[in-house]
Amino acid sequence: MAITHFIPTVWAASLLAALDSALVYAQDGVCNRDYDGDIAGVGDKVKINSIGDVTIKAYTQNSDIDAPQELTSTQQELVINQAHYFNFAVDNVERVQSKPDVLQEAMRRSAYGLRNTADLYVAGLMKDGVPVGNTIGTEGTPKADLGTAGVAYSYLVDLAVLLDKTDTPDFGRFVVVPPWFHGLLLKDERFIKGGNDASAETLRNGQVGEAAGFRILKSNNTPKTSPTTGFKVIAGHSVATSYVESVLEVEAFRPERRFADAVKGLHVYGAKVVRANSLALLIANPA
Repeated sequence: MAITHFIPTVWAASLLAALDSALVYAQDGVCNRDYDGDIAGVGDKVKINSIGDVTIKAYTQNSDIDAPQELTSTQQELVINQAHYFNFAVDNVERVQSKPDVLQEAMRRSAYGLRNTADLYVAGLMKDGVPVGNTIGTEGTPKADLGTAGVAYSYLVDLAVLLDKTDTPDFGRFVVVPPWFHGLLLKDERFIKGGNDASAETLRNGQVGEAAGFRILKSNNTPKTSPTTGFKVIAGHSVATSYVESVLEVEAFRPERRFADAVKGLHVYGAKVVRANSLALLIANPA
């Protein structure tokens, strides 16, 4: 029983959509996705240019102005250096006897596995990119007072102040918290009244509310020192991190020595912290 009506571009698009719907750290709004579509394979490089500040000068009427300022520019390079694939086969007998369709469910599970791998990578990259001056707590002495009423919310305010100092845009800020941190926020009236009222559209890509000027996202992929200590709560804006991905190949085939249908696919991506000052970090232990 061969796969019928297989259209690679349709399958590839479906897989990418499944990735996008499940990403937290690598989703649009947490990272910027300005360069999607510009890559063709592993090893590709995206050049990201930025210019320095433009000097503002006082104008005197009836006087000549200075010569044009020569702008300085810097260039950063985002390398597509991550690649992961899936390759599974489903026996024909199993396909016939299974409801719902095993191949479609396997594709969904493949998408989940790929997105989880990418999400963990981006989370670690963002964590490592936060400047020391934008960090609350340390690996050796994580904040351990979050069990006190209101403290979790207060740390969100502190993260917002750190971003204010670096002129990070107010609109579009995010913070990704582990489930236990979200539980503490749910006990705070400021979050319940302000966060949930403003978040009727929640449950999208991990969003669970709003507080202290942040879109609150919940994820089990929060970086941590150990399974129970040193959780890294990352706050920031999408201008800080660029993420590029592509599903390059999705192919159906018949394994030579099996009566089975098989599908394989390749997901390539890369990310880079391009504006580190627009990220802030809280290192804390669960209450």
